[in-house]
Amino acid sequence: MAILLDIDQLRTFMAIADTGSFTRAADVVFKTQSAVSMQMKRLEERIGKSLFERDGRASRLTEDGERLLDYARRIVKLNLEAVSAFATAELTGRVRLGVPDDYADRYLPEILARFSRSNPRAEVTVICEPSSMLAERIQANELDIAIITHTPQKGPALVFRREQLLWVASARSSVHCDDPVPLAVGRPTCDWRRAATERLEGAGRSYRILYASWNAAAVGAAVMAGLAVSVLPESALRPGMRVLQPSDGFPALPSVSVALLRNPHEMSQLAEALADHVVSSLDNLTEHAQAAE
Repeated sequence: MAILLDIDQLRTFMAIADTGSFTRAADVVFKTQSAVSMQMKRLEERIGKSLFERDGRASRLTEDGERLLDYARRIVKLNLEAVSAFATAELTGRVRLGVPDDYADRYLPEILARFSRSNPRAEVTVICEPSSMLAERIQANELDIAIITHTPQKGPALVFRREQLLWVASARSSVHCDDPVPLAVGRPTCDWRRAATERLEGAGRSYRILYASWNAAAVGAAVMAGLAVSVLPESALRPGMRVLQPSDGFPALPSVSVALLRNPHEMSQLAEALADHVVSSLDNLTEHAQAAE
């Protein structure tokens, strides 16, 4: 007999894989911990394999769990696409979306345009702020959904994409050879700025903050003008930028998790629909980048 996988169980499984904890995953999927445990017991029974290894309070995926995770992400994504393709009911109302400037600058206009064409009576209000501020707005009930660059301090979130952070400079400039190296980065609370300065300090490389701004376009302009070096996710690379390597004197940077935060108080059908649309769109940024160029 064929094994049928449950979409809701797969969503919960993904949340555990992303958070590393049944408890934190329960917050992400809005279920009790006992309900999460029962779902995973049933999923393991369906698969016929053990999916988790306990390491204290943390839960790590087994080899079979890692195999299932890849399928789970694809199944859930295809499910969202199928539901969206055949949705006929017109959604109305107002939804508040928070997005960091890094992603709003290049991808959000086309993503929202496609959503508006399908839901012309939906009113979407967009707030562009740093991830830390967006997380605070979610908790204060000032936003319905937010896309953030996730760190554990920002609360339960559904991680749907990981990107490598890269050192970048203008391809026509040798500014990366300067000592101290000038940086164009976010404000002091920016995770990417912190990652950049910590890596440089660890490597014994001197630097100075030439340009500090929350505005992604302004930081990018400083890089393209050959004024400074910056840190960007892979999807934000532009023609004319050069990726700097350890051989250039720039140590490897960590990857960044892109995650969805939901309003813990209430989520309307419109907010859920927009959340699914934004996540499925951002899940493959390469296609959007090619379309924009």
